[in-house]
Amino acid sequence: MRFLRSALTSLMILLALGCAGWALAAQGGRWSVRLDVLTHFAPLLLALALVPPLYALVFERGQARAALLAISAVGVAASGLMVMPEYLRPTSEPIAEGAPGQIKLIQFNAWERNSRQAETIRWLRAQDPDILVIEEATLIGPALREAFDDYHVSCGRCSVMILSKAEPVARDVPVPPSADHIRPPIAGATFHDARGEFSVFGTHYTWPIYGGWQQAQGRVIAGLLDQFPKDRLILTGDFNSTPWSFSRRREDQMFGLERRTRALFSWPADRGPAGTGLPFGLLPIDHVYAGPGWRTVKIERGPLLGSDHYPVIVTLAPSA
Repeated sequence: MRFLRSALTSLMILLALGCAGWALAAQGGRWSVRLDVLTHFAPLLLALALVPPLYALVFERGQARAALLAISAVGVAASGLMVMPEYLRPTSEPIAEGAPGQIKLIQFNAWERNSRQAETIRWLRAQDPDILVIEEATLIGPALREAFDDYHVSCGRCSVMILSKAEPVARDVPVPPSADHIRPPIAGATFHDARGEFSVFGTHYTWPIYGGWQQAQGRVIAGLLDQFPKDRLILTGDFNSTPWSFSRRREDQMFGLERRTRALFSWPADRGPAGTGLPFGLLPIDHVYAGPGWRTVKIERGPLLGSDHYPVIVTLAPSA
C-alpha cells in the first residue's frame, strides 16, 4: 500500500510539472506562433492541472502536500491566464427577441466526409435561416443548391458558400492574389435593406500547426474587411483557432468587429455511424463577428449532424 501511495504521489508530481511546463511554454505564444499552438488546449490543461492539488489536499500531508500545491499553482495560474480573458471580455448589451429587422444566420462546416447529408440538409432547411454560410461545401453543395432552390447562392461551386433569402446586390471579394496557402477560402455577399447595405463574409482557415500560415490568413481577412464599412459588417467561419490563443485575440483587435460567440465549443462533433466518440465539443473554433450596427439577440449551438462540427446559429438585430 505504501509503495502504491508513493507511486501515485510521484505520478501526481509529474503531472503537475507537465502541466506547469506546458502552460508556461504556451505563454510564449504571445511572441511565437509555434508556441501559440499550445494555447488551444488551455481549458483541458487547466482541468488536468487541478487534479494534483485536489489529490494533495485529500491524500497528502507535510512536504509532499506543500510541493504538489506549489507546483500545481504554477500550472493552474498560467493556464487560467489563457482561459479567463475570454469569459471576462466585455460584450455589447443583447437586445430582446422581439426586436425588429432581425436576421438569422447559420454558420456551419458541413465536412467533406459528411455521410448524413440528407439529415443535415433537412435540419438546415427546417431552421429557415435568412443567411447560411457553409464551409467544406464542395461535396454537399449540389444537394444544398437543390434543397435551397428559392435561395440566392454566392460562390456556388466554392468550398465556402453563402445562401441567402435576399438577393445580394454584390458578391465582391476584393482580395489581392496571394499564395494558395496564404489566401483562405472566402465567400462574400452584400445586401440592401431598409437601413442600407451590409456585407457578409465566410471563410475557412488552415490548421494552426503550420507556423505563420494562419496568422497570414488573418492579415488577408483584415485587409479585406478594411475595404468595407464596418458598422454592419458580418464575418463568420471555421477559423480553426480558439479564443485562448494569442493570435485569435490579436485578430479580434485587427478586425475591428465584436466576436459575438463566446467560448462556444463547436468541435469535434462527429461520433460516427455507431455513435462512438466524444459526446461534447472540446474546442471553440467556429466564430461569428459583427459590427456595432448589430445587436445580438441570441446565439445557439446546433445539434449533432453528419459533420465533425456543430452548427452555430446567430440571430442579430439592427442597433436602434
